[in-house]
Amino acid sequence: MTSLTWRPTLSGADVDDIENLLAAAEHADGTGPVSEDVRLTLRPGLRLGTGRHLLAVGTADAPAAGPRGLVGYAHLGGVPGEGQAELVVHPDHRRRGVGTALATALTEAAGSAPMRLDVWAHGDLPAAASLADRLGFARTRVLFQLRRPLAAGPALPPAEPPAGITLRTYQPGRDDEAWLAVNAAAFADHPEQGRWTLDDLTRRQAEPWFDPKGFFVAERDGHLVGFHWTKIHEVDPMPPAGRPAGPIGEVYVVGVRPGAGGAGLGRALTLAGLGHLRDQGLDSVLLYVDEDNDRAVRMYCALGFSTYTRDVSYHWTGSAEQSRSDPTP
Repeated sequence: MTSLTWRPTLSGADVDDIENLLAAAEHADGTGPVSEDVRLTLRPGLRLGTGRHLLAVGTADAPAAGPRGLVGYAHLGGVPGEGQAELVVHPDHRRRGVGTALATALTEAAGSAPMRLDVWAHGDLPAAASLADRLGFARTRVLFQLRRPLAAGPALPPAEPPAGITLRTYQPGRDDEAWLAVNAAAFADHPEQGRWTLDDLTRRQAEPWFDPKGFFVAERDGHLVGFHWTKIHEVDPMPPAGRPAGPIGEVYVVGVRPGAGGAGLGRALTLAGLGHLRDQGLDSVLLYVDEDNDRAVRMYCALGFSTYTRDVSYHWTGSAEQSRSDPTP
């Protein structure tokens, strides 16, 4: 049996339990079970606004999930009317109805709000696809993880911005508001990136990995028109089979204000960041891009990237009543 509890905030013990569960799932699946956005909410006492945490605790035979018996976790966030969720089940407690219980609770929350509900599954694993199909979710969005070697890969061409554009590194505080404006314009149609607030930016600047020397901005006549924010992971979250998990770079986000940059600015910014990551001695670099972003996918492939993994977003097409009536495996 499983007991489910919604929490607006987490205690320190809750965070420890969730982090241990995530580590066990990542070790078993070879992929991170939740996104960076969710991991940034795993802070004791942090209130999420409209977001909530859902903890699944085993009421019997739960010792393998830790002393407090956490067997599953889900996060429900997003904005009013549009829910974004992620869920994970401890590897030792799968195929016992925990995933069904978590997903059903998410659909019930969406049905009572009411709101659109989309759930991310990382790694495009068969078990997630099966659960989604059984509970009335449709596969609606695919996020590619692309990778490129740096040390042994093809040589990087120089970063040559269009005429009238200069590149420099980001200055926290001074550039924050200008960057948020460009980010919102560049990703106006993106369901997550374009909605970043100053709080979202500030939380990431407080992370240990943040380094303004790897954050490049493009200016025209003193106005910010584009950017490339890089990131370095101390440990590769998904190392190739048979290889040690060393550090890896990331093209964290690249954006250009529509109509303000000039042809080739996105490519120049990407190359500036790749050159920086190469100069840090990294062997390879990863990035995430939507499958249907044809222009960006073509540019990255032309720069030597290739598909490594896929994450999938499932949209709930059923109803809370239908979910409750489904048998639990």
